[in-house]
Amino acid sequence: MALDLFSPVKLGSIALKNRMVMAPLTRNRAGEGGVPQAMNVTYYVQRASAGLIISEATPISVMAHGYPALPGIYTDAQVAGWKKVTDAVHAEGGKIVIQLWHVGRISHPSLLPNGAQPVAPSANKPKGKAFTYQGLVDYVEPRALALSELPSIVADYVHATKCALAAGFDGVEIHAANGYLLDQFLRDGTNKREDEYGGSIENRSRLLLEVTKAVVEVAGSDKVGIRISPVNPFNDMKDSNPQALFNHVVTALNPFKLAYLHVVEGGIHGGGIADPFDFPALRKHCQSAYMANLSYDKARGNAAIASGHADVIAYGVPFIANPDLVKRFSINAALNQADSSTFYGGTEHGYTDYPFLGA
Repeated sequence: MALDLFSPVKLGSIALKNRMVMAPLTRNRAGEGGVPQAMNVTYYVQRASAGLIISEATPISVMAHGYPALPGIYTDAQVAGWKKVTDAVHAEGGKIVIQLWHVGRISHPSLLPNGAQPVAPSANKPKGKAFTYQGLVDYVEPRALALSELPSIVADYVHATKCALAAGFDGVEIHAANGYLLDQFLRDGTNKREDEYGGSIENRSRLLLEVTKAVVEVAGSDKVGIRISPVNPFNDMKDSNPQALFNHVVTALNPFKLAYLHVVEGGIHGGGIADPFDFPALRKHCQSAYMANLSYDKARGNAAIASGHADVIAYGVPFIANPDLVKRFSINAALNQADSSTFYGGTEHGYTDYPFLGA
């Protein structure tokens, strides 16, 4: 029988009832101290019919923040808040992993402890503006991380992974995409280092591989996924040879036997025009389950699965506006349209009040 979006599948040890994944979606609605609150529980449990939910990107430490009202995954209170989310999702038969995030240079001193300077592989100020509690302000030049600081970055991922497991998540996704810290190390537009973490493709991949090894040792490879975005220009990102870089990255990740590789297949967030890239060629290098993400609808999703290009498809905006997206796709029902003015921050409006079918 031909596989489609509604066929069950396993990503590592995570058994999914269908192949529709809710993509990680920043919504800026956490409570005080980065603690998930009641409306976050409602939001996630409404979408528990997805085969897998990937949580919003979640900072791994106080220095990993880059936007207002983000949930964290490094304090006991945050773990307790997330436990309410995972318990509710599991009670509805859903599966949920958390996306582990360090924003690197995409931050601002007003968002960091004691007005700290954001950190990055190199002291390159990004174009654009930071989204702060005071509104949009210019980015600042980040501080280049010293070689001696990199083990503490890895340790923050380890601590966050332990917190995630304590919070009841089915696994973790390492965020190495969209111009944030690990992506900043990967791409030569942002990584100008001259030590063993810069220069060659092998060196620029080093931190991601060290983080992956450390996270896998805690969680088990069958519970770990990684997200990459080879040509997304968002957050002022560029690489001189993305095909060679990411073919290498994917090949280097294969020995870990990860649960899945999550690939943003182009540019998102209006960051500019993405460079050409051969995603089917990248797919051939990948020995784990392949999650495709970018503007897929039902037809394209089914075609990608049937052809073997993807094992699962991640949907973003459609899940914001349609908590019952799986049912709507299954019976070809009309979709609610998303209100982009309520994506980032605010109340339950535009968050938990999109109607279900028949409501």
